[in-house]
Amino acid sequence: MIILKITKEQWSWIFYDWANSGYAIIVTTAVLPVYFKSIAQGNGISNAGSTAIWGYANSFGTLLVSLLAPFLGAMADYPHFKKRLLNLFCWLAMIMTVGLALVPAQQWQLLLVIYTLSNIGFSASNLFYDSFLIDVASDEEMNKISTHGYGYGYLGGVISFALFLILQLTGGFGMLDGAGIARSSFVLSAIWWLIFWIPINKNVHQKYSLKPESTPIVDGIRRVFATIHHIKQYKKVAWFLVAYFFYIDGVDTIFTMATAIGMDIGIKTNELMIIMLVVQLIAFPFSIFFGWLADKTSTRKGIILGIMVYFIICLYALNLKTSRDFWILAILDGTSQGGLQALSRSYFGKIIPKDSGSEFYGFYNILGKFSAVMGPFIVAVVTQMTGRSTIGAASLSGLFLIGLLIFIFLPKLSGQNQDNLAA
Repeated sequence: MIILKITKEQWSWIFYDWANSGYAIIVTTAVLPVYFKSIAQGNGISNAGSTAIWGYANSFGTLLVSLLAPFLGAMADYPHFKKRLLNLFCWLAMIMTVGLALVPAQQWQLLLVIYTLSNIGFSASNLFYDSFLIDVASDEEMNKISTHGYGYGYLGGVISFALFLILQLTGGFGMLDGAGIARSSFVLSAIWWLIFWIPINKNVHQKYSLKPESTPIVDGIRRVFATIHHIKQYKKVAWFLVAYFFYIDGVDTIFTMATAIGMDIGIKTNELMIIMLVVQLIAFPFSIFFGWLADKTSTRKGIILGIMVYFIICLYALNLKTSRDFWILAILDGTSQGGLQALSRSYFGKIIPKDSGSEFYGFYNILGKFSAVMGPFIVAVVTQMTGRSTIGAASLSGLFLIGLLIFIFLPKLSGQNQDNLAA
């Protein structure tokens, strides 16, 4: 067996996931939602009102990037455009993240606008980051490199969040109040991002591209509509995206609804915070393990294993009553969350045409974003009908089952032999 050594270029790509992980966990998950609600309520907005406004802002940014993703990806397929677009949106996100710390406390509307811009930069830059996978790794290397990206991203999130906790527990070393700690954490996540963005900017280069065009924007838009029109030529890609839409919806929903479900069964906020960190720590080695397992067997088998673990999580949720039960589910989630997402990314990279890779990752991105709509709606409806959020969580098993069945039958659906799709 040939042992694949990770190159300097590949480590530089991997550490971009480490770079923006501080933003993901500090800004979007842990600090800014609480900081925004406190500012909004201080300006006379109700608790329910501030939650709704926060949800609208997140939905708007996600929707905008999702709709633009295939077109941005199509432009990135021209020579040198991928790096330029990555850096453009990366800088937008970093500058706006620092801007969060500069907004006066009474201007909650401006805070929301700046956050939305930062989130657009974050989401769009990840599109180009994902599509660079085909440039830094061969088909044989993709599992290893993609899973290392997710794994080190989780580890980077833990370390950057630990730095925030030091500020929180020491009161900013005795010099900051709660608002000051929050603002400092925004600057911290931007600096963390900037430092670890440098390697990808310096060492990662676009390998695959189309022939240059005099009007890349117009031609990029034309290519997207042509791809949609001729989607029958890409049966393997299309059916995988359908399967991905269902099972990744379940993954994202479990991540976003876990805190609310935990609180419903009586778990305190501090314990939930600890559980979140433990899940991130577990996800680091297990993401890399999934890459090793996929190379030993196949990427398909690794994805199927990940979906099955999530199916078991949903069924176990029916018996979710105690803190111990929640810990068990959280640990199971940590074992498969990063691995399933990473192998999906690398599997997709293997089956798409490389010279149009960014365009196709645009479609991958849009389905991943839109999938976050159906799952929470299903949980909400079932929870309301039954009065139990655990049954709502269990209902997600249907999404994983549909995704699993489509993925298993993918060779027949796409007219390919099993062997041709085993990688």
